[in-house]
Order: sequence, then C-alpha cells, then structure tokens
Amino acid sequence: MRSAEIKRTTAETDIYISLNLDGSGKSEINSGVGFLDHMLTLFASHGRFDLIVKCKGDTYVDFHHTTEDIGISLGKAFYDALGDKKGIHRYGDCFLPMDETLILSAVDFSGRDFLEFGLKIPTQKVGEFDTELVEEFWLGFVRQAQCSLHIRQLSGKNSHHIIEGAFKSVARSLRMAVSIDEDFANEIPSTKGVL
Repeated sequence: MRSAEIKRTTAETDIYISLNLDGSGKSEINSGVGFLDHMLTLFASHGRFDLIVKCKGDTYVDFHHTTEDIGISLGKAFYDALGDKKGIHRYGDCFLPMDETLILSAVDFSGRDFLEFGLKIPTQKVGEFDTELVEEFWLGFVRQAQCSLHIRQLSGKNSHHIIEGAFKSVARSLRMAVSIDEDFANEIPSTKGVL
C-alpha cells in the first residue's frame, strides 16, 4: 500500500497527516480552519485519496501557519508515499469547470519543486479565510512533494469557485500522476532512471 504518516510539530502548529494514495476518497479533516477543512475534504474526494488531517495551530493569531504547515506536511506525505516512484504515470492534468470558473492544473513528479500560481482571486477573504494563503499552501506542498505544479485560472470571478476549482483540479491531476501505469509498472518514468 502506498501510504504515509507525517507528524510535524513546531512552536506554531502540531500536525498529524495520514495519506493513502490508493484510497477511495475517505477523509477526516480537522485543521481548525473551517474553509481549509472544506477544501481538503474536496481534495481527498476528487483525488480518491484517503486522508486524515489533524492540526492544532495558533489560529488565534491568524490562519497562516496552519495553512502553510499543512501544505508542507501534505507534500511530505505524497513524497514519502510515492517512494522511488516506480510505475507512476508521473504527469497529470485537469481542466475543471466550476460554474463560471474554469481552472487548469498540471503536475509533474519530476523531483524538482516549482509552482506556477495563476489564480486571480478577487477578494481578500472567503469568510474568515485569507485568500492569499492558497498560494502559500501550494508552495509548501510542491517544495516537499518535489513536483512541478501549474495552476491557471482561465475564467471566473467568484473567489470561492476559483479556490474550490483549484483544489479539485489539482487533486484530479495528482491522482492521474500518481496512478500506476500497468504497462510500465516496474520502471522509473525517466530516461535518467531516477526521479
């Protein structure tokens, strides 16, 4: 089973994550940030990942440390669960419509971290959640997952739809990239022989 458990404790957050890449989309999310809980529940469902996230963070200050540190921890969980990446498709992409919003995401588990963040979120907040933290979440994720991730907004003006569309699209791209290619199940998907 391709799975990982991550425990990360700092002066600002105490995080536990359990991830099963070959799951059914079951999730148990308690980050202390309601909007982030909703996004991670959607992420698990659309990626078909079994995901547990528990976090005690300094949300009395703001949601920054919790959001960024969960992104970091989730990225590390993907990295650990993938191991040597033998047999994975490596690449994944998804166009996802969310009413008036259209989001494109594409990922490459190349072993190199890069984020192209092309969302134009029109409001500073969705509820109590600072929308600038979406980029911080994905930046933390790619650094630890060691993948290249491109997220682009092709249309849309509703902040909630843009963020939700991005989480769903990325989840589906990740699912495609980490799935096993049965024709190459015992090969590393790189001419270098390592990722």
